[in-house]
Amino acid sequence: MHVTDVFLYPVKSLRGFAVPAAEIDALGFVGDRRFLLVDSNGQFLTQRTLPQMALIETALTDRDLILRAPHGGSCAVPLRALAPAELITVRIWKSEGLITEDCGVEVAVWLSDFLRFPCRLVRIGEKFRRDLVKPGKSRPGEVVNFADGYPFMILSDATLADLNGRLDEPLPMNRFRPSFVVTGCDAFAEDTWQRFRVGTATFRTAGSCARCIITTTNQATAERGKEPLRTFAMYRRSPNDPTDVLFGQNVIHDTKSGTVRVGDAVELL
Repeated sequence: MHVTDVFLYPVKSLRGFAVPAAEIDALGFVGDRRFLLVDSNGQFLTQRTLPQMALIETALTDRDLILRAPHGGSCAVPLRALAPAELITVRIWKSEGLITEDCGVEVAVWLSDFLRFPCRLVRIGEKFRRDLVKPGKSRPGEVVNFADGYPFMILSDATLADLNGRLDEPLPMNRFRPSFVVTGCDAFAEDTWQRFRVGTATFRTAGSCARCIITTTNQATAERGKEPLRTFAMYRRSPNDPTDVLFGQNVIHDTKSGTVRVGDAVELL
């Protein structure tokens, strides 16, 4: 087994991109989900309510986050504050009181105009801390970025192929926003893994990923359909909660440093 794709999503729920390799720190992949859109109350925003977020491209330079609109126009945001930033308290699901840095008026206006919804962009700064609190899954001291709940999500190409064999029209991998993709295993083999090594890092799985309406959102057009949730409901319902459908594995890194590269072997431990 080996890694075929590695992805970064610098801004939660905006478009991600493939990279040949990604470094790991305590929060997850370096550069991954270090920015977040919030409303006027500090509540996080995602494609669940604003599917047009999928249309905004992201890129990273050594210094800046670059945002690009589909029909022209871009905005650059420093990865680190160049001067003391205004601090904003935000909320992601049950994680409340998270202290983040506001990224300023210019990008807030740019995003609000494109999305036609008032919002601000915030980033992880020195005062940010979000404990990874998942009963039975996390360990004391583990932290996480702006992800829904876990720093990584993995998926095998065989698992996607199994789904596409059940659909009238196949879906691309970007519908499922994995951190990295594995090949060389059977469909849903990742559901059974406990611990594994990739490159210089070791990981442990933390349970299957419950899927939401974002998977029905075309990442190129922001249009929504009924698939794959309709098909998932026929064969991927959670045995613990039948309202959930499961696809892919949530993953936590045991080693808080290292690198994952395309082509790296995946070794079960």
